[in-house]
Amino acid sequence: MEDWLFYLFGAIALIAALFVVLMKRVFYSALSLIICLCAIAGIYLLLEAPFIAAVQIIVYAGAIMVLFLFVIMLLDPFSGALPADKRKYLRYCALVLGAATLLLLVPLLRSYDPGGTPHDSVSATTATGSVSVLAETLFRDYLLPFEVTSVLILVAIIGVVVLAKRQT
Repeated sequence: MEDWLFYLFGAIALIAALFVVLMKRVFYSALSLIICLCAIAGIYLLLEAPFIAAVQIIVYAGAIMVLFLFVIMLLDPFSGALPADKRKYLRYCALVLGAATLLLLVPLLRSYDPGGTPHDSVSATTATGSVSVLAETLFRDYLLPFEVTSVLILVAIIGVVVLAKRQT
C-alpha cells in the first residue's frame, strides 16, 4: 500500500513542479507550487515524519505561499475576467481533486487510533526528534536567527506594499 502512495505523491509532486516552470501566469505557478509542497508533505508522512510534514504544510504551503500569492495579486492582478468555458473547466477540476482528496483521506481516517501507541518503542517525549526537544533547541539555541528571519519577512512585506503604492 505504501509503495503506490509513494509513487502517487511523487507523480503529483513532479507534475506540479513541471507546472510551476511551464505556467505562463505567475499566479498559477504559485498554486502549482502549493500542490507540489503538499505532495512532498505526503511523502514525509509515508516516511513517518509527521512533524516535518506538518511544518511543510503550515510554514511553506500555508504562510510562505500566502505571502507569495498576496504579493503576486498585489503586483500582477488578473488582466481580465475568466471566460465562462474556463470557469466550467475549473469547476470540473475542483470536483475531481476534491473526490481524489476524499478517497485518499478515507483509509487514513479509518486507520486512526486515538488511544494507540507510537510505532516505535521509544516514547515521543524521549525521542531525539520529538517536538518538545526540537522546540527547546529552536527557542533556546537559535532564538536570534529565528527572530531575525521574522523581521526580514516583515520588512519584505512592508517594502512590497510601499513599492506597490507608488505605482498606483
